[in-house]
Amino acid sequence: MSGFPLHLLRHGAPVGAGRLLGRTDDDVTDDGIAACAARAAGVAHEALVCSDLRRARRSAEAIGVPAVDARWRELDFGEWDGLAPREVDPVRMGAFWRDPDAHPPPHGERWSALVDRVGAAIEALTPGPTLVVTHAGTMRAALSYLCGLDHAGSWAIYLPYAAMLSLTVWPEVPRRGQVTGLRA
Repeated sequence: MSGFPLHLLRHGAPVGAGRLLGRTDDDVTDDGIAACAARAAGVAHEALVCSDLRRARRSAEAIGVPAVDARWRELDFGEWDGLAPREVDPVRMGAFWRDPDAHPPPHGERWSALVDRVGAAIEALTPGPTLVVTHAGTMRAALSYLCGLDHAGSWAIYLPYAAMLSLTVWPEVPRRGQVTGLRA
């Protein structure tokens, strides 16, 4: 059995930081781009992949020439997309945080759909050291898919902008993985 390293890098700080940015295509700040380039320096990878959203794509382009894959997009927050959390009805927001499958954002994506989408993106990777520049929700979905964490377990992990998770993907063991390092 052999695994391969998968490094998940959260994009740099976006122009609209502090809002629910799912499909909202805000740009990344220059400092955010620099932070991602610095974080990725020295990370061995044969493949570079990124979300198609500008904040991830521009962060990845500071590292190399990425393959763009929309499956690495952030959770779609539907009607809440682009809003600050305080602008959303607190009862509905609380229900979402407790159970994002039973209470997804209106016209948004369920947590399980995000995990399935990210799982498909992981399964499509060519085995080999890979760096993916993506989003915090997507990184948490990868942890759920590979490590079996539920949403509460994966959401408990702090992932600031330019944070990197390093895991080992075991192709022979679907939906399982081994966390080999966590750098925030």
